[in-house]
Amino acid sequence: MHSIRKLTRAALIALTLTVTTLLTHSAAVADESAATPDEVVTKVWGAAKVLQTKGASAIPSLNNADGPWVWKDSYVFAFDCRLDRMVAHPMRPDLVGRPIMQVTDNNGKYIFKELCAAATAKNGGWVEYQWTKPGAGQTSRKLSYAVTADLAFSTGIQVAAGVYDETLSLEQLNKMTAEMADPGNYSH
Repeated sequence: MHSIRKLTRAALIALTLTVTTLLTHSAAVADESAATPDEVVTKVWGAAKVLQTKGASAIPSLNNADGPWVWKDSYVFAFDCRLDRMVAHPMRPDLVGRPIMQVTDNNGKYIFKELCAAATAKNGGWVEYQWTKPGAGQTSRKLSYAVTADLAFSTGIQVAAGVYDETLSLEQLNKMTAEMADPGNYSH
């Protein structure tokens, strides 16, 4: 048996990283009803691909609260930044067709202006804001990931989904997304 005193600095760092990873994984597993950031990215990419393949005929599936784009405590929604309107929202159908650029959270943040900007990045991007969590009845910290789906005969529709989390940073999420987009450039 090795005592902690005899462990090398590198071994201590490796052990600390392993314990931290296990604790983080345990915390994530503890709430299986909560969407994870990697699920959000995967769902958003999937919805964007469906829109790129099927065009506007895929939009009704994004509005379906019982469809494939709604899972756990999250959902995919779509909006058109150029036309300033909500295109699809399975949890709030009253928003569909309405202007979005003036929508603010409880802190005065223009949510869709930031989502539109994030969606133009190479791999899309994450935005933090306050939003009502489904079933909670009160606002929570939400981090949403947005990309632009290129549709034929259109300037594109933005697609997004999010997680409700109090601890993740935008930097962590953007790094995770970059790794998912190009895993060959990252070592674990």
